[in-house]
Amino acid sequence: MDILNETLVVYEFKVDERQMFIYTGMDLRNMLQAGQDWLKTHIDLVNRLNVFPVPDGDTGTNMWLTMRAATENVERVTNNEAGTVALGAAQGALMGARGNSGVILSQFLQGIAVGLANLTTFTTRDFAHATQLGADMAYKSVSEPIEGTILTVARAAAEAAKHSSEINQDLLLVLLETVKAAKIAEANTPSLLPILREAGVTDSGGQGLVCILEGALRFLNGQPVDADTDEANIQPLQSDLGTLETDFGYDVQFLIHGEQLDVEDIRQHINAIGWSTLVVGNTQTVKVHVHVCDPGVPLSYGVTKGSLADVVVEDMQAQAKDFVRENSQKSTAPHLTVWPDGMGTTISTVAIVPGKGLAHIFQSLGVSQVLSGGQTMNPSTQELLNAIGKANTNDVLVLPNNSNVILAAQQAKKLASKNVQIIPTKTIPQGIAALLSFNHQANLETNIQQMMHASRQIQTIEVTQSVRDTTLSGLQIKFGDIIGLFNGELVSVGQDFDSVTLDVIARKIKPENLEVVTIYFGQDISHEQAEALAKQIDTHYPNLEVEVHDGGQPHYYYIISLE
Repeated sequence: MDILNETLVVYEFKVDERQMFIYTGMDLRNMLQAGQDWLKTHIDLVNRLNVFPVPDGDTGTNMWLTMRAATENVERVTNNEAGTVALGAAQGALMGARGNSGVILSQFLQGIAVGLANLTTFTTRDFAHATQLGADMAYKSVSEPIEGTILTVARAAAEAAKHSSEINQDLLLVLLETVKAAKIAEANTPSLLPILREAGVTDSGGQGLVCILEGALRFLNGQPVDADTDEANIQPLQSDLGTLETDFGYDVQFLIHGEQLDVEDIRQHINAIGWSTLVVGNTQTVKVHVHVCDPGVPLSYGVTKGSLADVVVEDMQAQAKDFVRENSQKSTAPHLTVWPDGMGTTISTVAIVPGKGLAHIFQSLGVSQVLSGGQTMNPSTQELLNAIGKANTNDVLVLPNNSNVILAAQQAKKLASKNVQIIPTKTIPQGIAALLSFNHQANLETNIQQMMHASRQIQTIEVTQSVRDTTLSGLQIKFGDIIGLFNGELVSVGQDFDSVTLDVIARKIKPENLEVVTIYFGQDISHEQAEALAKQIDTHYPNLEVEVHDGGQPHYYYIISLE
């Protein structure tokens, strides 16, 4: 018997305890709070599933902040009608949504609110219908939906809820099937998205949604969701192998080398002994990733199939507690700096920028307002809306300068009373190029066209440090390696900033097509180091003009503009 089936047996005793299968707004409040709390205990785990091993893999943080905004707004709801509570959660999540994953989550909650609208209480069929609307709205929030993401997990969860609600009146059983389906869909995301399979991870947003749904399930079953809960009070689930599923367990990864390996057989066995599993490979090499309570179980099984290599065992309980402890002392709200709208223009500009140096650069280019944010600190819909509201004009152009801010900016546009247009810049150099093309004397449409055209002409190099071991784009990456990205694509790995930067340029750039290279160095790089890099570039490419500016950005040693 696998853990999921064992879970079903454990939950059965709860069914007989319920006399009525009608659920109230208070039940929904508690489910939402439990979902937020359970996600909080898994923030670091969700963050680490980011495909790229960069320091700004913050999906878990963004989704938790979005859920926190939802539950905080629910606290302001004065009655316990289910529809009113759901609406409060949806409104809070919408305004507090951060990052693409947070925005998609907010739309999922919005669909649930539509499904429960005007209901005082709800049944399992009401819940299933609302969940289906949530999945539908999540898909509609993305212009080009991609399978193998949180969207796939949401749809699988909604379908399971629908099927279960047709035969079960108890929400505990419906949520059990919903969570099971969500976990299976999450485990299968690598089969739908090749980049996940290569990186050896499942989708981070999908895992975040699994945590939220599982938290609601744990509430209904009377299980704790608090990160600080005494482990002695947790009732574990026991599988047929004698392993115990605690709140967190261990993250176990290893390679099996052998002959005539049966990947499907190994996958089925690993699925039966743990959760969040990934098993991929061929007849000679199989990659295994699994969460278990006893790391010795999968390792012992693995050695029966062949020799083991690259064994990694991590205590997720300790990591999650450390992360929550550290981040509880940090402020997550981006800082808004307002600059006066200049030169009498009738169009204001709002830019999201990391680092004081870059903020001053954008200020010098005449941006109306700078909202501090970007990597690891995506601004919420509400913060973007506030920035738009402070603009002195009715026409406002927003430059996200980060692909993970664009969806939130689009939500702010829908909510704003002003005429807001998004220039979908994905990097700082694109944002600077767009501002340089801004014409104070031109009308809005002309400026939009010019700024979008200018931003598309820019190539961007970003140099940072890997936060975990992985394989991506055919490159073997170790924790602490220096990595170089070109327009968001990982193309180089090395041991020092300069060699990686030069390698990216050599691999991706034709010098004859370039005129200017602009280096924005981060807070961990000195001006002398940046100048030394500039001299190396000048030596290799004497026909290029090389400029150096103090960007002051965190996490990224260099952000480089090529034009």
